[in-house]
Amino acid sequence: MSEMVFRTGVRILEATVALAGNRKSLLPYLPPPLEVKSLLTDFRAVDRIPYSSRADGRITVRDRPGVRPSYHLSGTRAVFNGPFVELTRKASDLRFSLWGNQGFLYRFTLMLLELKHGIFSLHACALYQPQRHRLFVVAGGAGSGKTVFLLSGLERRMALFSTETVHFRKVRGRFHWFKGSLVDNVRIGTLRRHFPGFLPGASGGSSGTEWQTKIALDLSSFGWPGDRLVEPETVILFPRIEEGREEFIISPFHDYCQTAKSLFDNVTEKIAESVVLYDRLPVLGLDRTDLAQERWRTGEALARNSNTVFCASVLASPRCCWGDLLDREFL
Repeated sequence: MSEMVFRTGVRILEATVALAGNRKSLLPYLPPPLEVKSLLTDFRAVDRIPYSSRADGRITVRDRPGVRPSYHLSGTRAVFNGPFVELTRKASDLRFSLWGNQGFLYRFTLMLLELKHGIFSLHACALYQPQRHRLFVVAGGAGSGKTVFLLSGLERRMALFSTETVHFRKVRGRFHWFKGSLVDNVRIGTLRRHFPGFLPGASGGSSGTEWQTKIALDLSSFGWPGDRLVEPETVILFPRIEEGREEFIISPFHDYCQTAKSLFDNVTEKIAESVVLYDRLPVLGLDRTDLAQERWRTGEALARNSNTVFCASVLASPRCCWGDLLDREFL
């Protein structure tokens, strides 16, 4: 470690990570700028803290020009070797980099939150109805329709609790939910066609590229002021949004096992997924047997929890995605 003269640390929710490199430019800029590749599209905050060898995890990056990039993970310590300054300059998509919002630190943090703090993270947006103490969790992968539910919910004066990652933990039999990201990557075409009121003045993207171009949309002004919710009435939705569909079709989950399996699959997705960083370096998923077992037990407990009042899949168009859900009584 003597050559690792540049050091810092980060805290994301409760996870702490020590970062070290032999070049200052290898370390992330903190706080991250507001852009599509930013970790702020994943997490509420990414805070700089002093470097500590007692952090939950450690990432070391050695820039070695001319050396084939490599990676080694031992427990909660990750070591990267290779021409990372050059790889950063040439990468086609820096979302898939060490510090990008689809990259290593993102997935490493999800793993540390589970391993060290018992905090699980859904790939979901969340909206809160304070008058009913009701939390809507809309879970799904890219293209499922989370953003449509999110912006449509904000139009209906719901409070934003997270745009992309929703965290929860079981504490003495009660479920605590932690505020997530307040920035969302949204396609220009989605904004222009369905939600023009959210479109920033200088949005860019021609009519031919608007469906390929995303912007980082800061929605913090809609955020619920609190950082945590304890035992809200929880509604979990798994959407599929299709243009041109006229009907609103909702299919409730009648078996708690179906809910538990859907929750497990969603929480597991980003931790278990293997990725290629910098177009060159394959990194295997970070899942472990002990984590998966605890994830299943906690997801099963959430599915059985009396405050988890409704879980369903939804098939709808962008404009009718909520159907009658906001007016229903679930208890």
